[in-house]
Formats: sequence, structure tokens, C-alpha cells
Amino acid sequence: MNKIASFCIDHVKLQPGLYVSRKDSVGNAVITTFDIRITKPNDEPVMNTAEVHAIEHLGATFLRNHSDYASKVIYFGPMGCRTGFYLLLAGDYESKEVVPLMKEMFEFILSYEGCIPGASARDCGNYLDMNLSMAKFWAKRYLETTLEHIDNSHLVYPV
Repeated sequence: MNKIASFCIDHVKLQPGLYVSRKDSVGNAVITTFDIRITKPNDEPVMNTAEVHAIEHLGATFLRNHSDYASKVIYFGPMGCRTGFYLLLAGDYESKEVVPLMKEMFEFILSYEGCIPGASARDCGNYLDMNLSMAKFWAKRYLETTLEHIDNSHLVYPV
């Protein structure tokens, strides 16, 4: 079996950033998959499931209600390794084009107050496993250490 593309990235060199993971054609459309890498793989502790789950609910809610991107969002969700998230958008994008969107999303998460959308037994299969304060911690950290000063070395996968 061939190794899939995401397993071909050198995770030893990979830093937190915002990367184009892949581009796929579906009919005449292009789907761009973004790697929203929050922690340095195999070097830093991973995020716990409670904060990942909270970021997923808040991020998906934000994106699917965004005035410019709502109709382009295919998927937003966590990586199994818990070092980041994937965002799939309809369209042919480069990483730098969605930096403003990611800043908005993580600012939304950082400033969010109240009940997390969809955090009820009726709406979610594991609604008790959410941690808003730690979601805010990771949002702030990603904003301050990655997105606010992002450069090409954090927008393009290392070779």
C-alpha cells in the first residue's frame, strides 16, 4: 500500500503553522485541505480531548456562520494526533489567503463566553468532554506565537 500524503510530511521538522496539506479535484471543483498545526509534533504535549472538542464545536460554528466562508466550508475537525485541526474549503487557496480567517476564528474562540454551541446530550455524542478555558488557552497561544507573526516557514511544509 502507498503511504498517504500526510504521512510523508517530516513531522520532526514540522512547526506550528498554517499549511496547505493537499488539494483535491472533485469534478471541476478544487477542495483545499489546510493543516492548522497548533503544537510541535512529537516535541510538545498534545492537546487534551476536552479542549480539542471545545475548539471543534466553536470553530465549526464560527466557520459555518462566517459571512464570506460559510458556503465554502466542507469540514473542520481535529487531527487524530491532537496536534491540530484540518479545514477543508471549496476552492483553490494558499495558506496566506486564510490567515485572516484563522485569526478571526481563534479570536472568536478566545473571546467566547457562555455555553459552547452543541454541548448538550441532544446535540453531541460526548457533550461532557469540553473545556472552554483550555480551548481559550490554546487559541491565545496559537494567535500570539504563530498567527500574529506568521512567515513563509510556517505557511509551507518543511522539506
